[in-house]
Amino acid sequence: MKVILLQDIKGTGKKGEIKEVAEGYAQNFLFPRKLAVAATKGNVNSLKEKKRISEVKKEQELEQAKLLGEKLEKITVKLATKAGEGGRMFGSITAKQISEELRKKHQLPIDKKKILLEEPIRSLGVTKVPVKLHPKVLVHVNVHVVEK
Repeated sequence: MKVILLQDIKGTGKKGEIKEVAEGYAQNFLFPRKLAVAATKGNVNSLKEKKRISEVKKEQELEQAKLLGEKLEKITVKLATKAGEGGRMFGSITAKQISEELRKKHQLPIDKKKILLEEPIRSLGVTKVPVKLHPKVLVHVNVHVVEK
């Protein structure tokens, strides 16, 4: 019996796939738990339509990420911190601080998890910080750390 999987099922397949399964397995396990539906013409057509809509959404997200990336490339985030003699900082600049500054000064809602700082910034000056906006979009933001 052919079924369309509504969720990932270990050992059977991934969501959205059309699979041939035993009729008993479908009737007694998949259908009652709403893990699959029968692969009728109507269900197959609705699956194709959902996939098409999903592809359009993914393309839009990629375009939005590219536009946001272009804005971020032009921005320099300026952060002030206390420093001692010789420009030695008393603390460090974290991804959270960079994210908050982008939100306050530039009205750009960038999640701190998207800012890929390997370790906090511990020196004054300009640092290029990578920001991953989308799996295919990686941009670098200039972070200028100055002394208060």
